[in-house]
Amino acid sequence: MRIADPEGGRPDTDLTARARIRDAAVACFAREGFAASVRTIAQAAGVSPGLITHHFGSKAALRAECDTEVLRRYTQVKHDAMDSPTTSFTHILSAPGATADVTVYMLRAVQAGGQPARDFIEMLIDTAREVMAYSVQTGMVRPSRDEEARLRYLTYQTLGAMLVQFITSPGTTPEEFIASIQAGGQDQILPTLELFTDGLLTDSTLLDQYLAYTQEHEEGTTHER
Repeated sequence: MRIADPEGGRPDTDLTARARIRDAAVACFAREGFAASVRTIAQAAGVSPGLITHHFGSKAALRAECDTEVLRRYTQVKHDAMDSPTTSFTHILSAPGATADVTVYMLRAVQAGGQPARDFIEMLIDTAREVMAYSVQTGMVRPSRDEEARLRYLTYQTLGAMLVQFITSPGTTPEEFIASIQAGGQDQILPTLELFTDGLLTDSTLLDQYLAYTQEHEEGTTHER
């Protein structure tokens, strides 16, 4: 298996050896998980295992660079979506393979657990923070009483929902997994957009009660000090 440039702008022969190894590792980790061997990655990149050690030193260091690259690609996709939301939404539905490795890599990074997963989620939130701020600034998204809490909730919600689908679809390739989401996506698009656009509750009673509770709690804490 040889890995082409994920951006589609250059053939893999035009990439540096380090970049080819990184891109091959992203694809291999997406397909096989982080147990993918250095030898497998080397074969996919068309290099020797020793060259991977020369450039990265360790498999952990290679994964760290892959994390950074995946988040860069994710950020680009999100920015493209903000620049032309309707066109991008249609494109994602019609050509899911463009982001298959990125999406599945992200899910595997979270599924792997431990400190690397926590670090990856924090980097993902840092990346999404800029996107959310831009969305609020341009009027695409309503501002929140607590922007940080909303950002984390949406990140966890999105990752969690996709992770459930991923772990219950074993043995599929990244392209097959994204295609399956696309096929079943018609059942999720309407409720998602409806929920995000119109809301769920018919009035603000619960929200008002919660805000009153938190205000009382904060005032009580202030008096205790």
